[in-house]
Amino acid sequence: MVKRKAFIKSFLMISLAGLYVFSSAVHGQTPRVEQVAFSPPTLSLAADPVAITTCAGDTSAAIVRLDASGTSTRGNPARYSWRASAGKIQGDGPTVTWDLAGVSPGYYKAFLDVKSGSTNEECESFSSTTVFVNCLPPPPVCPNVSIVCPDQVAVDQPITFTAALAGGSGNVAANYSWSISGGRIVEGQGTTSIIVDTKGLAGQTIRAEFLVNGYPSECSASCVVQIPLPKQTCKRFDEFPSIQRNDEKARLDNFAVELQSDPTATGYVVVSPAANGRAGEVQKHSSRILDYLVNSRGIDARRIVPITGTARNELMVELWSCPQGAVLPSKVP
Repeated sequence: MVKRKAFIKSFLMISLAGLYVFSSAVHGQTPRVEQVAFSPPTLSLAADPVAITTCAGDTSAAIVRLDASGTSTRGNPARYSWRASAGKIQGDGPTVTWDLAGVSPGYYKAFLDVKSGSTNEECESFSSTTVFVNCLPPPPVCPNVSIVCPDQVAVDQPITFTAALAGGSGNVAANYSWSISGGRIVEGQGTTSIIVDTKGLAGQTIRAEFLVNGYPSECSASCVVQIPLPKQTCKRFDEFPSIQRNDEKARLDNFAVELQSDPTATGYVVVSPAANGRAGEVQKHSSRILDYLVNSRGIDARRIVPITGTARNELMVELWSCPQGAVLPSKVP
């Protein structure tokens, strides 16, 4: 029985082989067996950039470009499948974008799976690339800077400028510097308070600027102080009794020169009568002096003020010069 089965099997195999040869011969073809070899597509993957800066919770975009390149078997179309360990990949072709906004610092991978060929003859390749995410600390913030300007300023006296700082970022190795438009810093450069010598600066302004160094942007403040002019005072230019007319003119000539040297000054002619003097002698002296100053020396009559002083042992004339803004003393002899 076994031999019979073996015989039948051999007969069928020989018959099929003969039929194959016969068919090939009928059609004039030489029998040929083709072997088809399939290989996976070549694949390379690149990320640009390979390192980005973003911080956890940051909503601003942090984009990486992913580019895949390769060739598929026998020119079959390739199908791309992307995924990533974090972030979001946008696109489905060989070039996509990878948004890593808001992820924590560290290394992250993007993975690519490429398939080509038919369902029965499908080939597949894999690749991946790594991107480093770093979170830089925010730049330091300037403190609020202000300067306390002196409210009491005297002529030729030192003044103090003091800076005040509030808020800003901590842990900054800041240093301070001052600059002034006039005068001289005599103490405190490099600190928050300086003393400035103002000698010889009467009537001028001083601008002080305080700068906090060590921050990416300028942190500064300034203030301006006006140095007053010296207090204007009247001075008694001359004093003489009833003297010879020529001597009196010589005294008045000098007084006229004094008034001409300062066109804004006012001249006061104070005539004090003698305790036992004659009536009208004060008026006589005052009129004579004013006439000489105005008509002979050319002084504007509006700049000369006659005053009657208190009685003295003998008639006495005082000549006073008062710069603009100065006030004649209330008690004039």
